[in-house]
Amino acid sequence: MKFKTLMLIKAVVCLAFGFLLLVFPNQLLTLMGASLGAAGVYLGREYGAALVGNLLLTWYARDAGESKARRAIILHLFIYDMIGFVITLVNVLNGTLNWLGWGIVAVYLFFTIGFGYFWFANKTDI
Repeated sequence: MKFKTLMLIKAVVCLAFGFLLLVFPNQLLTLMGASLGAAGVYLGREYGAALVGNLLLTWYARDAGESKARRAIILHLFIYDMIGFVITLVNVLNGTLNWLGWGIVAVYLFFTIGFGYFWFANKTDI
């Protein structure tokens, strides 16, 4: 897969989930089996804002050529998605999220592998 394709897929996922978490955090997470109070709705919206930030990063950096900036973006997204994978996996396994949470686990794993590939395939430090 090309870097640009991975970045575009990430942008689309961030657009969809970022919007849903900003506007409908309680409804989205209730669908996945989680219950939210006022603090949870706030944190859901904060996470939605983070996804909008990642959306803008992936959209505008999709054509980035080999550079230190591109390497930093790849590392950021690799670590971000790896942490998201672990957190979501733990919450599915402990029952906080229902079976729909496995879809989120798969999405995080996809991006962790994708950005990990770009991080480790090009070991040169520009």
